[in-house]
Amino acid sequence: MTKNETTEKELICILCPLGCKMSVSGVADSPEGLTIRGQQCKIGREYAYEEYTNPTRTLTSTVVITNAPLSRLPVKTNKPLPKELIYKAMEEINKVELSAPVKMGTVVIENLLDTGIDVVTTRSLG
Repeated sequence: MTKNETTEKELICILCPLGCKMSVSGVADSPEGLTIRGQQCKIGREYAYEEYTNPTRTLTSTVVITNAPLSRLPVKTNKPLPKELIYKAMEEINKVELSAPVKMGTVVIENLLDTGIDVVTTRSLG
């Protein structure tokens, strides 16, 4: 999305149990340039702005592991990744093959797609 593009997006806030249904529209150059409706708190407004202008996700997946009682080991990004990079990130994650033993928190991909984000194991195995 470009900064001067005006669109409308419906979303549901996930930051608290209320799950506010929000509508966001306007020009995405600043939070003040947007019309945000439906939020019941300040963090909902901040969430809507970020989700509208730069959506990110923590990516969770698994990688192949050998010499272990299981054939796959769970991994995740250590920071949220721009949403548009998820498919490219999965291509890189799918190339990883580890050999046990592996400790939880081991970095298996450093600086994923030149984002400064690492992929780490979320379980010890082996």
